[in-house]
Amino acid sequence: MNRRQFLAAGAASIPAAAAARPARAAQRARRRPAVKMKAGNQGKDTPEALRVLAALGINHICSTLPSRSFDANWSVEGLSRLRDQVESFGVKLEMVPLPMSSLDISKAEMPAIMLAKDPERDREIDQICKMIENCSKAGIPAVKYNLTLLGVPRTASTKGRGGARYSTFVYDQAKQDTLTEAGRVDAEMMWDRITYFLKRVAPVAEANRVRICCHPNDPGMPKVKGFRGVDCVLGTVDGLKRFVTIAENPYHGLNFCQGTICEMLEDPNREIGDIIRWFGTRRKIFNVHFRNIKGKFLNFQETFPDCGDVNMLEALRVYRDVGYDGMIMPDHVPKIEGDTAGAQAFAFAFGYIQALLQVVGQEA
Repeated sequence: MNRRQFLAAGAASIPAAAAARPARAAQRARRRPAVKMKAGNQGKDTPEALRVLAALGINHICSTLPSRSFDANWSVEGLSRLRDQVESFGVKLEMVPLPMSSLDISKAEMPAIMLAKDPERDREIDQICKMIENCSKAGIPAVKYNLTLLGVPRTASTKGRGGARYSTFVYDQAKQDTLTEAGRVDAEMMWDRITYFLKRVAPVAEANRVRICCHPNDPGMPKVKGFRGVDCVLGTVDGLKRFVTIAENPYHGLNFCQGTICEMLEDPNREIGDIIRWFGTRRKIFNVHFRNIKGKFLNFQETFPDCGDVNMLEALRVYRDVGYDGMIMPDHVPKIEGDTAGAQAFAFAFGYIQALLQVVGQEA
């Protein structure tokens, strides 16, 4: 081949290569799944709040707690009224919280379950099962709950962006001078109590096709040493993996608090993607608390979503890629001076989530 032939052959190959590039890009794009996630919220279901949420495009929510005790609000009629009220604003009631919230055991609504106090424990579990049955009859597809003795321990808040106050936890500064009402509770005792609950409740959830979504222990604590005498077995990734295999069925999974799970890690930004994949591919993520932190295990601040250590766009891409189809909701926003109810901080978080959902949707 002479020089002229060589140059002509090279020029002819350029259009073919250029044409191949968009074809390969299109092929990669076709492999991305459609976005099924939706922006959500929790704990705001008054008419005033629902009007604001609907205006912001937040059309899926978890309600406030219907009642702290098993009363008429937990009847089929009471739950149906709640659903009708929410959905009259064009907002879907996706979930309600059970009276097993993130409170210290001294303030808990149904303390006997985690205290293993019989016969009260069986009575409370029976009530939880009836609540799940009634949610099914009222057309509410999921409930969320906590299994904790400690509540949500924190140390003094710290100053963040623009003078906002960040919820903070530094293990070495936390007060541990008293045990909880439960006394010393080691890992074996905790697993016995958790297993007792799940073996009674998870089959009821499956029979009624209601997802039960457990929140991890917030924050993670050192194994064995724990906090205030409690070994927090749901405060580690390995513990959560074990948890979802107990009484396993498609309706037993996690209220996957990304912020809390990042609090368990030494390098949250590097590690969180694989953890989302592990639980997401097994269909154990039923709801997502989408928040960011600065720091790591035993020493962190809860930040605005755009200024923590975790790349939130990359995290959302992983949820998309594993086919997660539930709510993405804010949680634990910083406190801004003058924003007494947190409305401005939450509005910022909603906008951030909506923007990221648009980005991953366009990519798909």
